[in-house]
Amino acid sequence: MALSTHVSTARPRFIFVLSLLLTLLAGPHALAEKAAGDDFIMHHVKDAHAWHFATIGHTPITLPLPIILYSPDRGLELFSSSRFVDAHHHPLPYKGYTLTHHEKIVALDAGRVFYDLSITKNVAAMLMSVLLLLAIALAAARRYQRNPQVAPRGFWALLELLICYVRDEIAIPNLGPTKQKRFMPYLLSMFFFIWLNNLLGLLPGAANVTGNISITLVLALFTFVLTNLNGSRHYWGHIFNTPGVPRWLSPIMVPVELLGLFTKPFSLMIRLFANITAGHIILLSIIGLIFILQSTWAAVISVPFGAFMFLLKLLVAFLQAYIFTLLSAIYLGAAVEEHA
Repeated sequence: MALSTHVSTARPRFIFVLSLLLTLLAGPHALAEKAAGDDFIMHHVKDAHAWHFATIGHTPITLPLPIILYSPDRGLELFSSSRFVDAHHHPLPYKGYTLTHHEKIVALDAGRVFYDLSITKNVAAMLMSVLLLLAIALAAARRYQRNPQVAPRGFWALLELLICYVRDEIAIPNLGPTKQKRFMPYLLSMFFFIWLNNLLGLLPGAANVTGNISITLVLALFTFVLTNLNGSRHYWGHIFNTPGVPRWLSPIMVPVELLGLFTKPFSLMIRLFANITAGHIILLSIIGLIFILQSTWAAVISVPFGAFMFLLKLLVAFLQAYIFTLLSAIYLGAAVEEHA
């Protein structure tokens, strides 16, 4: 009887410890969610007007973010997102607006026209990553200016290795040794921005920046605009007068080629968004199995598999930055290539 009591007491502790280890990989507030009833997976993946870090007991630890609204009749309105919840964290209307469960601000007056310019969690995380990236780049530039003949060490050696890798393995093979200098700043910025945000998104309580389709759309549009603005005469001639194709096929080939201009950025947008978001959903689903099944064996299986998925996401974080940069270089190389 005593042995049975000891085992029944130790089992929940064992499950809790294993669940805690896995939860720390994906977010500290997953323990507070009930996987059987709450949509905590989408809560971790989607954007929000407040930055939720953890939940201790029934008290969420949240950083309110600024709400910025503009309407023709009221002008600019600025207040904290904490105004939309009461002391018990229940929804609360404020100044004629309310925040829905899907993190959308709506006016209580259906006829009111306003524009939401708020700083959401993804926007705040993106600004932080940009500042961090600028600090690293400026610090590296100052080190090279002070000691141009001294080989870097440690972190700075790794940074130089990555820069040389982008130049030698991505830019030069696709753009050539001369034209790569023109587009290297863009390719480096794109590579490090995506990679840094992919890595930061793996931290507990972090935002899912590169898993937001709006952000991946803008990144893809950068490549689309830069590619077509720098398109050579041969590039546009290949679209509107495809060589080796009979004239009578032009009404078919020209629309197909024009459609290809838009499918390229579309593929860039979907590939980055889908891979990063799918990784988060799979890892959070593995965590959810522990709470749904409430079994020692579920924790024993989920923890190692979740740790493996986390390590795999580290590889995917680099791989997606590499693929996005590589495809951008290929599209740019095809646009600036001169006909021999």
